[in-house]
Amino acid sequence: MSVHAQSRGVEASTLLGTTCPPRATGALRWSRFLPATEAEGPGRRAAVWVQGCRVHCPGCFNPQMWAPRGGTLTDADEISERWVAAARAAGSTGITLLGGEPFDQALLLAPVAAAFQAAGLSVMAFSGYTFEHLTRWAEGRDDIAALLASTDLLCDGPFLRALPDTRRPWIGSTNQSIRALTSAHADEVRRVDAEGRGDTLEVRVGADGIVHVNGWASDAALAALFYDLGVRADRPQERVA
Repeated sequence: MSVHAQSRGVEASTLLGTTCPPRATGALRWSRFLPATEAEGPGRRAAVWVQGCRVHCPGCFNPQMWAPRGGTLTDADEISERWVAAARAAGSTGITLLGGEPFDQALLLAPVAAAFQAAGLSVMAFSGYTFEHLTRWAEGRDDIAALLASTDLLCDGPFLRALPDTRRPWIGSTNQSIRALTSAHADEVRRVDAEGRGDTLEVRVGADGIVHVNGWASDAALAALFYDLGVRADRPQERVA
């Protein structure tokens, strides 16, 4: 099934996200994991930000995650068990895959998504590639097909800063879509399409003074928030778990 929160606004011509990414190999490269957040999808969810993105949307919220280096390198099967356990302990009902570009590492994220679904938890994924491109590429790419098959809720399409979306949550521009690929979040998608909903921004300040921000906000709100905070702490630095 597929329930679609319709994109609105002027249709934009763009080449962003129109080239099929190569198949990922090796270990999963990720930047950050949260066992619980209420800003990255419906309800309380775990979230993982992968490191590396080939789409490069101007105005991206996380440009430090474009580089195909840095982050933490981990075996996908091994980390899946730890993330599922952490999410359950935190009372989360699913996981959100974002970054970075999850479908650039489809082969490595598919077992993570499958592990969460096997545990009865839902999977939400963000992608700068459109659903139409992903489904077309999946016909010849079993890794992309596997990640799509293990995704319950998909936010797809490149971010276009000339088309800001202030009506729907989670996404940034009106060309992007919110799609329920299974029944898990179909009712929520229908509500968003009919009524809209505001965005959520979470700010965490660690004991060491490092500030972490996730969710979505306007450029003006982010500029006010980041003013005089100093250098961001999540620049690419390679680690092996």
